Amino acid sequence: MFAIYKKELRSYFINAIGYVYMGVFLAIAALLLCYTTLGSSSYDTSTYFTFMLFTFIILIPLLTMKLFAEEKKLRTEQLLLTAPVTIWGMVLGKFFAAATIFVSSVLISCINFFPLYSIASDERASLEYSVVHIGPSTATIVGCTIGIVLVGFAFIAIGMFVSSLTENQLAAAVISISIIVVMLLLNVLNNYIDTYAIRVVIDWFCVLSRFSSFSYGYIDLGSVFYYLSITGVFLLLTVRVYDKRRWG
Repeated sequence: MFAIYKKELRSYFINAIGYVYMGVFLAIAALLLCYTTLGSSSYDTSTYFTFMLFTFIILIPLLTMKLFAEEKKLRTEQLLLTAPVTIWGMVLGKFFAAATIFVSSVLISCINFFPLYSIASDERASLEYSVVHIGPSTATIVGCTIGIVLVGFAFIAIGMFVSSLTENQLAAAVISISIIVVMLLLNVLNNYIDTYAIRVVIDWFCVLSRFSSFSYGYIDLGSVFYYLSITGVFLLLTVRVYDKRRWG
């Protein structure tokens, strides 16, 4: 698995996809933070993180579309299937490589919060006494960061599964975008449904409804389990696809 991980991680930067992805991610994160907090003279970062979730519609497929589709296009898929590594090792190696690029981008983007703390420090220094908290909520930042990382893992697993079904990277990206859009917008659809049973089912698949607890700085174990479950299910489906191809 580690050999697959190193190979895939290196390929991101050989083909410049890694540089492009991280550059676009950091640029969007900086612009969104300026728009939602600095531009509106607010310390509330929950809106910023919600907007970041919607950028995953494009960012995650950009990261995952090549994972297996490129192997098929270059006819190197059979080398993977005959390599001395298990299917799980192959899938997890690729998943962790994509997850490493994603998490690194998220963590680097957290540098953007330093100006908020600096501005808040200056404001507190200018006031002799204040009973009102001034500055961003660290609990919200930490909670939302953990939340978007978990959502990112789930979307990466979905993108990997889609990439395993086609050799066309553009098709893999479009299908992944469609699935992510649906999962993010299910909460809007739920507002127009009167049947309780249907609303419960739709709410279970909705990403945004479960993310709300993180925006309050609260780590909801149910939501953590939900995102990890989606990740595990789609990793398993990808394994099943290649298990069938190896023995089919």
